[in-house]
Amino acid sequence: MSLKLVISDVDGTLVDGHKQLTDATVAAVGRLEAAGVPFSLISARPPSGLRWIAERLGLTGYTAAFNGGTLLDGDGRVVERKVMAEDAVRTSFRIAEGSGATPWVFAGGVWHCATTDNPHVDHEIKSANQQPTVCQDMEKLFGDVDKLTWVSDDEPLLRDLTQRMRDAIGEGATIGQSQTYYLDLTHPGANKGAGVSTLAARAGVTLDEVAVLGDQANDLPMFAKVPLSVVMGQAPADVRAKARHTSTSNDEDGVAHAIDTILLPLVKGTS
Repeated sequence: MSLKLVISDVDGTLVDGHKQLTDATVAAVGRLEAAGVPFSLISARPPSGLRWIAERLGLTGYTAAFNGGTLLDGDGRVVERKVMAEDAVRTSFRIAEGSGATPWVFAGGVWHCATTDNPHVDHEIKSANQQPTVCQDMEKLFGDVDKLTWVSDDEPLLRDLTQRMRDAIGEGATIGQSQTYYLDLTHPGANKGAGVSTLAARAGVTLDEVAVLGDQANDLPMFAKVPLSVVMGQAPADVRAKARHTSTSNDEDGVAHAIDTILLPLVKGTS
């Protein structure tokens, strides 16, 4: 293939388990861009969680937050934004009521939660690059939701909620797990398949010229869109099965390994 754009997921892929961007990854992205191939980001994170990464990597092109629902230009400004239908948000809350799952509502890029007493709050602070806003009345936000996340360490519960919400909401939202403990809902057009299509169009390249990097089920729509997909080594087996290549884990600089052993050889015409 003629490689002209690489798009990466962030959590579980580009950053390590401590939500850090390693020097090895930064250097590898630099080598890729020096070879003439731009690098971009697509993530379930809000814009605030992408900006510092884009700056450290020196990215100047478009990036996508909320699984592609919010498009950011090279200066981090929002140029497109897709919010959920209020009915879909309301239905999700009805289904999850009494389940024990905790709702986080991202509205206007701000992270709202009913309480900060949750084991995942600390690492979400690192991911979102912002402090949560405590909000007891979530209903007032229902008409302006970028992303709704249900949080639970009960994996069977989240799988059950995922199926029940898909059955009830249908094509009214994109519904899937970004982590084993996060169930995300976004606008139906806010999925990574549509997101990589938008990023490719903005970069002036075709999808046949794009490679993607990911690790979770919410990355599968972008795996299906392009000819070259690379999954991190620690990804679930069913996700690894859908990727063309498997790299090392994100804690072993999987993105850097993929750039040096899979992507750069393509650019140099040696594989």
